[in-house]
Amino acid sequence: MKIKLELFGASRDFSKKNYLEFNLKEKSSIKDLRNEILNFVEDNFKGNDNYKKLVQSSAFCSEENNIVGDDYKITKEQNIGIIPPIGGG
Repeated sequence: MKIKLELFGASRDFSKKNYLEFNLKEKSSIKDLRNEILNFVEDNFKGNDNYKKLVQSSAFCSEENNIVGDDYKITKEQNIGIIPPIGGG
């Protein structure tokens, strides 16, 4: 299923657009999406540990504008927001 990852804050450096698209398996979780983003960062910004730390410390927001944890199941194609920490924390 296709997930449109909306980029906010420092994560906007990941793309010239304000989003990225990922294809995930059915019933994937935010943890699965986070791993896909980490793979994207490694492939496109080789060795950039700051970007990896950014992804690892970011929160995610569902289509309903709720903050969701790594165990949140993505059950349909939708938009998910990545919300990096502000001011380093």
